[in-house]
Amino acid sequence: MHPILARPARLALYIAVWLGFGALLTGVLVVGNRVPIAWALQFSMPMALLLGFQALSCWYMMQALPARETPWPRLIATWLTAAIVEVGIWLAIGIWWAGFTLPPELQQQYADAPERIAPLLALAGLIAFSMAVISHYMVAAFEHSRQAERSALESQVHAREAELKSLRAQLDPHFLFNSLNSVAALIGTDAAAARRMCYLMSSFFRKSISLGREPAIALAAEIDLVETFLQIEAVRFGDRLRTQLDIADDARALSVPPLVLQPLVENAVHHGIAHLLEGGDIKVSARRRDGLLELAVENPCDPERPPSRGAGVGLNNVRARIETLYGNRGRVDATSQGTLFRVSVLMPAIPLQT
Repeated sequence: MHPILARPARLALYIAVWLGFGALLTGVLVVGNRVPIAWALQFSMPMALLLGFQALSCWYMMQALPARETPWPRLIATWLTAAIVEVGIWLAIGIWWAGFTLPPELQQQYADAPERIAPLLALAGLIAFSMAVISHYMVAAFEHSRQAERSALESQVHAREAELKSLRAQLDPHFLFNSLNSVAALIGTDAAAARRMCYLMSSFFRKSISLGREPAIALAAEIDLVETFLQIEAVRFGDRLRTQLDIADDARALSVPPLVLQPLVENAVHHGIAHLLEGGDIKVSARRRDGLLELAVENPCDPERPPSRGAGVGLNNVRARIETLYGNRGRVDATSQGTLFRVSVLMPAIPLQT
């Protein structure tokens, strides 16, 4: 379908432009040919709309004659022929319409009006048709540019998703090896804790795999995954790991990318709590704010500790996903104030579509 006909708003704007051409043609007829304004309007407006709908054919011809691929001699010759045919038809109809609409009381006075305005109509038709052709090519160039940008963005998204999956594949074994080592250590000292940790690990990986297949999940599901992860880590760290969850009720049904919070909480444990003898509190919060969903993870840290291997991978992972999915509507900020490290994630507050 023609892009102008595809949307009512575009069609309305298109008609308005051609009615403007009709008003201009009316003024020229009244001033240059001294015809009554009422008749000029009655004649010009339908003729302008007729030429406008004739010009819609330019789109289909343009598809068959792309400017970048068609030799210039052929392009010019084809469009010149099309202009002569289209304007010739329009002119013939215009001469008939002029005589048909001329009131009986004016027919004697303006009997030569159709022939007198014919040169003006031919010139106006050629100019308007030429502008229509140029406009269609400009619209096509704009659409081509947008399509190229869209394709580039899609390629970037696919590349980013592949990179994120690769990073996720690197992070999961790290967590799995640590957990298995903890299970092995607990078997000899606390068999019940080892069994509980195995059960929690099974639940965590089952949820992680299930949620990771979805393009978007409810925040409540992500919080449930985070709670399972923290329960596993609580078996390892005992009283050193304390958690606080502050999740607003009106935020739980909002849509979030899967596994967006878990890497941040994992960082809070491995790069924060694990380096403090006394441990500390990990605070996870979520609330709506001005049409946005704000997620935050806070943890104590040792500002003097040496950098850990892999530090920042999880944070960069989340930042890349938010930027790719939401552009300038999303943001990830990380701040460090003394012994407190905080990561906040902002994204549009969109209910999950079920």
